[in-house]
Amino acid sequence: HKDAYQAILDGVKGGAKEKRLAAQFIPKFFKHFPELADSAINAQLDLCEDEDVSIRRQAIKELPQFATGDNLPRVADILTQLLQSDDSAEFNLVNNALLSIFKMDAKGTLGGLFSQILQGEDIVRERAIKFLSTKLKTLPEEVLTKEVEEFILAESKKVLEDVTGEEFVLFMKILSGLKSLQTVSGRQQLVELVAEQADLEQTFNPSDPDCVDRLLQCTRQAVPLFSKNVHSTKFVTYFCEHVLPNLSSLTTPVEGLDIQLEVLKLLAEMSSFCGDMEKLESNLKKLFDKLLEYMPLPPEEAENGENAGNEEPKLQFSYVECLLYSFHQLGRKLPDFLTAKLNAEKLKDFKIRLQYFARGLQVYIRQLRLALQGKTGEALKTEENKIKVVALKITNNINVLIKDLFHIPPSYKSTVTLSWKPVQKADVNQKRTSEDTTSSSPPKKASAGPKRDARQIYNPPSGKYSSNLGSFSYEQRGGFRGGRGRGWGGRGNRSRGRIY
Repeated sequence: HKDAYQAILDGVKGGAKEKRLAAQFIPKFFKHFPELADSAINAQLDLCEDEDVSIRRQAIKELPQFATGDNLPRVADILTQLLQSDDSAEFNLVNNALLSIFKMDAKGTLGGLFSQILQGEDIVRERAIKFLSTKLKTLPEEVLTKEVEEFILAESKKVLEDVTGEEFVLFMKILSGLKSLQTVSGRQQLVELVAEQADLEQTFNPSDPDCVDRLLQCTRQAVPLFSKNVHSTKFVTYFCEHVLPNLSSLTTPVEGLDIQLEVLKLLAEMSSFCGDMEKLESNLKKLFDKLLEYMPLPPEEAENGENAGNEEPKLQFSYVECLLYSFHQLGRKLPDFLTAKLNAEKLKDFKIRLQYFARGLQVYIRQLRLALQGKTGEALKTEENKIKVVALKITNNINVLIKDLFHIPPSYKSTVTLSWKPVQKADVNQKRTSEDTTSSSPPKKASAGPKRDARQIYNPPSGKYSSNLGSFSYEQRGGFRGGRGRGWGGRGNRSRGRIY
């Protein structure tokens, strides 16, 4: 019968009819002729690349039948390369074939996928990563065993040595969805991976958009992983020591993004999960100094009690909410900072600034409440009213925090929910659980778009609400498209050295 099977293999060199028959019969009798395995796989591969789309589809559909024993990783490798097809029916067949061999041998299939991610062409690499990020979560637990998940983590670490920002976001989505990494130690591992990617040991260059963007991308991936058991200390320290002092000179490749506000928001979100910090006092001082920049002194009054021609200072509520919240969180760790670490003159100056800010705050809170009074449902959904609702959250938050700092001695007991975060209805113990549900798959953040939209600067002293609020659409992976090559900018030395 060997001759008969050889004749079927030779059919791939024949006409359309012979090829169609070969596409069906080569896999059907494959297992009976192990000595012809290589020839059979090569023949089927020729059919997968045929000019006739119907022959290609038939050949691809049958590929899983060749995935036995040692042949499986090779079949997985072939199927991964076939992901570059632009024919949608063909592409779906490849996806289905990969999923079916996944269920036979997950580790072998992953071997094929990762070998193409590490060494394949860019289009294949891109689609293989996308396949993993969308399909892994659909596989049952008996397929994604602990051993398989460990293999995914080990291989992903190799890939993460040289990735673009977009690829990094996808790999974080893949890894944070793995069951074995849902534990405290698993999350800790992920935070360490992100810290490594963020290169927190390097000197921060605020004028290099890639350097700034990489730090923000990485921090965004880390934020959902932090909890009372997984600390943000390393990131908070880096932000206080390197980013805050350079806040005004930050550059970004993302058009229309308020980079300073974005940084302050990330710092605020991380500050509540900061552990013991080595240079707490000096970092708190940096934070305090930055806060003072946004807490103006009242304009000097002339002898007759009228304003001496000085303009009313502009109160930047969005910035102050972030800085005050971060200061309040870290201040808990050194409660005598304001009383014992500052001289009396400095404390008096700070109280005057707080008082002036609080006065302006009360005016705007009253105005906003009046403007929103009696409005419900649809009326609150207009762009203008959405901005006012967020503005009211911001001003209320600042009000609560200022009241705390006015206590003698200053108090750090109040808790507020940052204006851009969803309000937690559950109690504190359950808070982490509700956050965890989103953190396992970062891209879900996109669904929080409108909430994030309402996060732009709010500068009411001018009497106007920020008009560009609704246009805020910064993507998580923005700024990495275009032909920047692999690497986050300064990583040219980490090219993969592809072998074709």
